[in-house]
Amino acid sequence: MIYDITQPLFECCVFPGDPKPEKKALLRIENGDVCNLTQFSMCAHNGTHVDAPLHFLKEGKGIDEIPLEKFIGPAYVAKHEGDITAHEAKGILERAAAAYDGAQQKILIKGKAVVTFEAAQAFAEAGIDLIGNESQTVGPENGPMAVHLVLLGAEAVLLEGIRLDHVPEGVYYLNCAPLNLTNTDGAPCRAVLIPITKELC
Repeated sequence: MIYDITQPLFECCVFPGDPKPEKKALLRIENGDVCNLTQFSMCAHNGTHVDAPLHFLKEGKGIDEIPLEKFIGPAYVAKHEGDITAHEAKGILERAAAAYDGAQQKILIKGKAVVTFEAAQAFAEAGIDLIGNESQTVGPENGPMAVHLVLLGAEAVLLEGIRLDHVPEGVYYLNCAPLNLTNTDGAPCRAVLIPITKELC
């Protein structure tokens, strides 16, 4: 079974102030054209997407400079509601490590959770590769900068705008490889989870 945890792009949630994705039909067979051809435009942070360090750090790496290993591999889905404390962040990491070796490197938070500054520090100190959540931003929506600086400064990838309501807690194989956009602060991705079974080990 494969869980698609990606928002449909043209119906997606958009961070306040960001432009919405748009599409335009350039050619249509029904109009006598030889094929269907669509043009679209979007912000790099619309819908389900990943943030690169360049998003908040002037000399940070662009999305094309991040190793694909950061986006692909064992991951742990943990349910949480409300603010995540440093103690709770450490608990999530411990449960992930106990569930599957390496799953603590990629943490996905299910629910209406907010990564606090203290939780971000705990995740960064643990050296995680990636943290994802269902909100359009990791950290408080009214002030995400501090959390972004801590995590992106540690070169942790931020996977934002995922959908986990249909995904049980546990260990999965994650693939959220982004589009290869040169020197860009973020990129859309198609994020999927595959339950880890003995056949995959």
